[in-house]
Amino acid sequence: MRVAIVGTGLIGGSLALALKKSAFASHVIGIDQNAEHLEKALSLKIIDDTATLQEACHAADIIILTIPVDAISKVLSHILEYIPETTTVVDMGSTKEKICNDIAFHPKRGCFVAAHPIAGTENTGPEAAIVDLFTGKKTIICEKEKSKPQALSQVEKLFRSLEMSIEYMTAKDHDLHIAYVSHLSHISSFTLGLTVLEKEKNEKLIFNMAGSGFASTVRLAKSSPEMWAPIFNQNSKNISAALGTYIENLQAFKEAIDTNDLQKTKGIMQQANAIRKVLDKG
Repeated sequence: MRVAIVGTGLIGGSLALALKKSAFASHVIGIDQNAEHLEKALSLKIIDDTATLQEACHAADIIILTIPVDAISKVLSHILEYIPETTTVVDMGSTKEKICNDIAFHPKRGCFVAAHPIAGTENTGPEAAIVDLFTGKKTIICEKEKSKPQALSQVEKLFRSLEMSIEYMTAKDHDLHIAYVSHLSHISSFTLGLTVLEKEKNEKLIFNMAGSGFASTVRLAKSSPEMWAPIFNQNSKNISAALGTYIENLQAFKEAIDTNDLQKTKGIMQQANAIRKVLDKG
């Protein structure tokens, strides 16, 4: 199977390594506007070859888009124009509704599979690629009924070769749920990072006091703004609703602390402890 990966950073590079290891891909073509990323991906043997996007459309059996979601929206319809009917295109974007709506009536809509593997780190670039990044993780496929059986089957085999479990849902449901379990956590981390940096201006020793809890909570604040700003923009309605509830809960916590209401403070935390049951089931 000849696989073309558009975007050779963390996700694209990790996919290339894993697909070659599993023997799903016999040849991996890398496409990237960043020449340094392409050179690094070649030198690390993450990819086997490079090409232009148009060349890849005719050379690959599967084209995987691992670029920011605004870039996916820009290039997807053009890729569908260039590919033969036998080629499959799959995206890895963290939003799905806008991307699906953009090509809803495209004549080759059936060649496209909308997907989102729930995996990643805060690091970027080909050097960040991890061969087992996807192992044991979950992936979401949206609007499977709009993809041709052949295209859907190819993408399902791809994810299973990565040892991922697959769930199916509508693009609308995906964006709603992911706003709470992924997008909100990134915003929380960015905001915590900003808050501590403001304090650090006056107290230079603050980071010397930071423990593992702080490090794990703020880790996502190191994530790429180029990737995450378009995600927040495309899923703004759901994220705004999630933020509204989050701010209300923060305000309730603040009021309990401001009034020295020990029982209310403990009660809020006890309610939050219920998340343990949910996570343990997962």
